[in-house]
Amino acid sequence: MDIIRSKDFTADRAWGAKDIATMNGITTRLHWTDQPYRWHINDGEEVFAVLDGVVDMYYRLDGTEHVVRLNTGDIFYASVGTEHVAHPRGEARVLVVESEGSV
Repeated sequence: MDIIRSKDFTADRAWGAKDIATMNGITTRLHWTDQPYRWHINDGEEVFAVLDGVVDMYYRLDGTEHVVRLNTGDIFYASVGTEHVAHPRGEARVLVVESEGSV
């Protein structure tokens, strides 16, 4: 058993993570960041839940770039093949659920 106070979590680098659980090949990680990630496509589906802060999520559909602002409590679902990049606005803590070993 573990209780995690997400607002207290920090890392020594942007996108540093605390591994919470791996269940049936699915990982759950808590990330802290204050810097953008990089454009990428995950190997599988991804659920991205903002626990603290604000994140601008950029994604491409049919070659067109879009952006949506995610506030605390908002969730972004990336289906297989969705190219995306997260840009936090200041510090953010994000819960990411994805296939184990996903990029």
